[in-house]
Amino acid sequence: MVQIGKMTPPTFADITAAAMRLCGVTVRTPLIRHAALDAATGATVFCKAECLQRNGAFKMRGAYNAIAALPEAARARGVLAFSSGNHAIAVAASARLFGVPATIVMPADAPASKRRQTEAYGARIVAYDRASQDREAIGRTIAAEQGLAVIPPFDHPDVIAGQGTAGLEAMADMAALGAVPDIALVCASGGGLAAGIALAVHETAPQCQVYPVEPEGHDDLARTLAAGEITANAPGIRSICDALMSDKIGLLPFAIGRGHWAGALAVSDEEVLAAMAFAALTLKLVVEPGGAAALAAALSGKLDLSGKTVLVIVSGGNVDPAMLTRALATET
Repeated sequence: MVQIGKMTPPTFADITAAAMRLCGVTVRTPLIRHAALDAATGATVFCKAECLQRNGAFKMRGAYNAIAALPEAARARGVLAFSSGNHAIAVAASARLFGVPATIVMPADAPASKRRQTEAYGARIVAYDRASQDREAIGRTIAAEQGLAVIPPFDHPDVIAGQGTAGLEAMADMAALGAVPDIALVCASGGGLAAGIALAVHETAPQCQVYPVEPEGHDDLARTLAAGEITANAPGIRSICDALMSDKIGLLPFAIGRGHWAGALAVSDEEVLAAMAFAALTLKLVVEPGGAAALAAALSGKLDLSGKTVLVIVSGGNVDPAMLTRALATET
């Protein structure tokens, strides 16, 4: 495998190894089916409900796998992550399981519920202004000064392999039901989940078209794929999808995605709110904005799904009450 910088992209074997590490730690989340969802899309849809994952999001998979893979001496010194919330929660929770300290560089405007959960696991939070400061620069400076191991949110082979276990489970559970996906829709920001899912899906279903889904105006993945090189988002662009606000895709996800993704889709805040309401009222799932992006793409007709078998990754459910109320108000 070709190295990207100092890193080597993970393989399917790395995903299966991650699944062994995660056994008994993460939840094997269910595939949700509903006749109303099939009727709304014209497809046979399977939703992988990672909003029901431990700590409310898929991030526990990659965070725990990466910390577990560290040499014991490095792990004992502590870990550091930079995250707007779900990765922060997952790193803090995983660090507590290993009995090591965690420092999290988190934007000052992160949802209060995510900050509370991170602090509840004993992590030290360093706040920053996402509009004017570089979280990676802040984090790597602290890590170098204190000898901490950096656990990035997406641009790391062990993180990507851990996220890919969600796809591994989904494919196995679909196969048990006699189903093979024609299309997979995955919420995306830095691309770690979409890269891991693509590796897992294409091991047994190489014909499946995998689409990362990102917020409108924050569609760097689509522009990156079109340009053939990593293209960053302009600073200051906002979306209700706080979990999908990385400024650009990671090197490893791009190296994987350019050979595995069929393209990238973008959804509006209004489409995301409608998908959150659908998830709550019809699927009985509480989903945060970033976690609803892939479902929003399916429901809003970004692709012609007629007659297709579709896998949708519902990636997280850590939503503030006010945002959930806003989503539900779209149905009144």
